[in-house]
Amino acid sequence: MKAYTEYLWFNTAKRREFINITLEVQRCLKKSGVTEGLCLINPMHITASVFINDDESGLHHDFEKWLQVLAPQEPISQYKHNLTGEDNADAHLKRTIMGREVVVAVTGGKLDFGPWEQIFYAEFDGRRRKRVLVKIIGG
Repeated sequence: MKAYTEYLWFNTAKRREFINITLEVQRCLKKSGVTEGLCLINPMHITASVFINDDESGLHHDFEKWLQVLAPQEPISQYKHNLTGEDNADAHLKRTIMGREVVVAVTGGKLDFGPWEQIFYAEFDGRRRKRVLVKIIGG
């Protein structure tokens, strides 16, 4: 069995962003040499998420709007966490809603996706350097 690890790094310009990382993960898979196995993609930050969905701008807008309804950023005083001097309680909640990581099957040396599926890094408290773990295991 082989194991391969790579870290992807991002500098986000905005507080909240959705970044398609599918091509970077596919590049990691090719470098790994794994043809049958699993690929885990995990944000290494508690205010970020990795998820799989369609790469369609209207959907991304809908996610942003929906998340702001479920966990609005302001007023920051509505969250007890923010009493510690932070202003990112909403980002922690958004991460919980969108999920922590994804695992994708590897079949025939390719990510075994359904139609339209893409991998996204979701940043909810950005404007600084962030990383994503890609861990691939198999044969």
